[in-house]
Amino acid sequence: MAPKPSPPPRLAEVDALRGFALLGILVVNIGVFASSYYGSGMPDPVFDRPLDRAVQLAVALLFETKFYLLFSFLFGYSFTLQIDSAQRAGRAFVPRFCRRLAGLALIGLLHALLLYVGDILLLYALLGLLLLAWRNWTPAGAVRFGVACIFVSGLVWGALGGLMLVFGDGVDPALVQQQAGQALAAYRGTPATIIAWRWQDLTGVVWPGLVLLQAPGTLAMFLFGLAAGRRRLLADGAPQVPAGRLVAIGLPLGLAGAVVYAYAAVFYRASALGVLGMAVGLLSAPLLTGAYVGLALRGFRSAAGGALAAALAPAGRMALSNYLLQSLVCALLFTGYGLGLIGRLAPWQTLLIALALFAIQLRVSAWWLTRHGYGPAEWLLRAATHAAWPRWRRD
Repeated sequence: MAPKPSPPPRLAEVDALRGFALLGILVVNIGVFASSYYGSGMPDPVFDRPLDRAVQLAVALLFETKFYLLFSFLFGYSFTLQIDSAQRAGRAFVPRFCRRLAGLALIGLLHALLLYVGDILLLYALLGLLLLAWRNWTPAGAVRFGVACIFVSGLVWGALGGLMLVFGDGVDPALVQQQAGQALAAYRGTPATIIAWRWQDLTGVVWPGLVLLQAPGTLAMFLFGLAAGRRRLLADGAPQVPAGRLVAIGLPLGLAGAVVYAYAAVFYRASALGVLGMAVGLLSAPLLTGAYVGLALRGFRSAAGGALAAALAPAGRMALSNYLLQSLVCALLFTGYGLGLIGRLAPWQTLLIALALFAIQLRVSAWWLTRHGYGPAEWLLRAATHAAWPRWRRD
């Protein structure tokens, strides 16, 4: 009997890109933990000084709406690797991937209720069903539909902003302050009040917001990742990736759109101009994300960039564990689970905490993977996927 073919080595650049995405996601998500005014349409009156605005502007410009797209692209790319893995093992792919999505949905629901109301995993699990149904699309067809998703989303938000210009934005500052105060009290309270408030948010404004804001872009990037995986663009050192073209096109256009989005998000918030800025951001963010990919890949292939990629890759290999760990640490810092620091730290302080936490995660991930084949959450998800317990420690 012919020996079973061994799986190809992990793509180090994919892992490094995933680690890079984790940094951007943390920089954005920690702001949600740190302020009950985040996403409310009004600035936090305690932290509305020039330095606070400058940090918020930088985060909105460089991070918001960009890194969940990168993570989504890598999800779509990894989907094609999982198809290949199932084929090499001689196993039916659809039941295996459905079990994976069910496990991801359960983790996402628990994550949203217990740790972070802005969870993306449940949305990934639901949209993953569409990715599964469309797995046989041609790369060109996947790209065309993904582009259509982005344009339709941008046009819808642009039309909403136009209507708000005509009929008024309807933002009630007194109501916003009241709701922010209630959220602050709930998050500084007991675990019961925290979970109850998260449930109220999830069933009230958060999930509709995720569907309307993030779902179209997430699905588009899934499909772009599917197309890239079909063409093996990141395989074998990725010599065929048009990194220069991604940067040349995506950086100027994406950065211009990001400037419009960031200025509107920080200075106009939930007004009509803020919504119009959001529309511009939704249209341009994939271009800047593509530029980030191009810049990262070009950098990873230099001597110094190779060392950076090697540092990022372990965190990317256990990205799910690190994503959940980020939420756990932030919940312990900012809610009544621990220190209850929500509303007490300035944006520059929360940014420093995010950078320090990510630096620690890089070291811990490298240490963990010398002893284990998978991160803890990856181990559980792999068990659900394969309906069998994987090996816990390395030999």
